[in-house]
Amino acid sequence: MAVVETEVDGRIGRITLNRPSRGNGLTPQLIGELAAAVERFDLDPAVHVMVLAGAGTGFCGGYDLVESAEGMGADGESTAPAGSPLDPAVIGENHDPRGTWDPMVDHAMMRRNVRAFMTLFESQTPVVCKVHGFCVAGGTDMALCSDLLVIADDAKIGYPPARVWGSPTTMLWAHRLGPQRAKRLLFTGDCLSGAEALEWGLAIEAPPADELDERTEILAGRIAQMPKNQLAMMKLLVNQTLHAQGLHATQLLGTVFDGITRHTAEGYAFQQRAATAGFRAAVRERDEPFGDAGLSTFKG
Repeated sequence: MAVVETEVDGRIGRITLNRPSRGNGLTPQLIGELAAAVERFDLDPAVHVMVLAGAGTGFCGGYDLVESAEGMGADGESTAPAGSPLDPAVIGENHDPRGTWDPMVDHAMMRRNVRAFMTLFESQTPVVCKVHGFCVAGGTDMALCSDLLVIADDAKIGYPPARVWGSPTTMLWAHRLGPQRAKRLLFTGDCLSGAEALEWGLAIEAPPADELDERTEILAGRIAQMPKNQLAMMKLLVNQTLHAQGLHATQLLGTVFDGITRHTAEGYAFQQRAATAGFRAAVRERDEPFGDAGLSTFKG
């Protein structure tokens, strides 16, 4: 069953993440279907703009890590799903950080995910990302790789795994916010409200939740009136500034660091806690000192 829904509506190509029971959590299937949808719409001469959204109560809660984080017990035996961060085929049979770990195998997995997310950035067709509810952890990769972000004023966006067991792989935070504000978020794992995201320059609009659909449609409709070739040239032109600032090098580091975070002493302790108490409990305990333990109970 498909987990990404697509529709062409006039000049607008709609892409909707559709795993609402799991907070639209990222899986290899969802990531692959997302990239395929973007490529298909980018090649469609009728589609002048894409709108990316999520079904259910929020946009995306990040990687669906409950099974993979809980999949390795205290005895070191893994039952993690294939393709997950703890799949033995990905990181090797010995999960103890004191043992052997091949970081480049882990990097190869995450690099594929980055390539998929970056289809949003590299497509010649503009992408408007509509965020409601929550957009955290790996979910922010999709939002930040999009061209324009319209987020409900009461929604939450941020990268809590910066606290332990994660590093942003597409690493567009500094390019979107500047180094100081990016450090403010990544040094704490704090989230911004939609209203704060607008104030910080991360979002282009932050309407009240009940006006989110309307404001997104107005913006997408205005973009859709432009010739597709003009839109392609304008997007390519602006994107060159980010490439010139070293985006590829930053993403390389972010992707390698993501694997390392799962093999530090703290990362290993976090995973072991998830294996014994459950992933949600481990995340709540991680976030309690920051006063936002209720935000990321199923997100990674």
